[in-house]
Amino acid sequence: MEPTDFTEAVASLHTAVVRPEIEVGSIRPPQRLAPYSYALGVEVTPPDINDPTMVPADSAGSAFGRLVLLYDPAGHEAWNGTFRLVAFVQAEVEADLAEDPLLPEVAWEWLSEALGVPKGSTESLPTLGSDVPAVLALGGTVTATTSVRYGDIAGPPRAHQLELRASWTSSSSSLAGHLEAFCEVLASAAGLPPAGVASLHRLTSQ
Repeated sequence: MEPTDFTEAVASLHTAVVRPEIEVGSIRPPQRLAPYSYALGVEVTPPDINDPTMVPADSAGSAFGRLVLLYDPAGHEAWNGTFRLVAFVQAEVEADLAEDPLLPEVAWEWLSEALGVPKGSTESLPTLGSDVPAVLALGGTVTATTSVRYGDIAGPPRAHQLELRASWTSSSSSLAGHLEAFCEVLASAAGLPPAGVASLHRLTSQ
């Protein structure tokens, strides 16, 4: 039987509120990383090409990711807690963005800002009424790559990808905000406009 703390954490993920362009669904979690684990697949869905008010499908690259919850009721010294979240994001980016040498730093700031972690720190600021940060031991890598296609291979001659891998510890079993932050990062990587802001294409089509 799964521990109550773990089942409550999983249930809290399903209370997250995400923007309509993003789909979230359960996927098979990795095995043997922790006594208990749960995983979500997250993807930016392409707009309906038959809707003239939507952004064209080729206006931004595809983006998807995974958010894995690991739980060890005995605690884990490296985690500094019992709940560890492991995130992966992959997105196709435009050439001008891919060639920006500051892209890794910008992508990392998307994540740290979404989680409320100050620049240069590995933990978020304490929330009001609590002495314990919501995020601890944040770490990860950002990789920007360019692939060149030759010969009889379908696709654009050059493709540019951004990959972000990160993990952090949550100080509580309330994880909705962590999933919402992760989805913010995915939206930024996909080039979506800020939530509640219409795209230029949509505005000029009205």
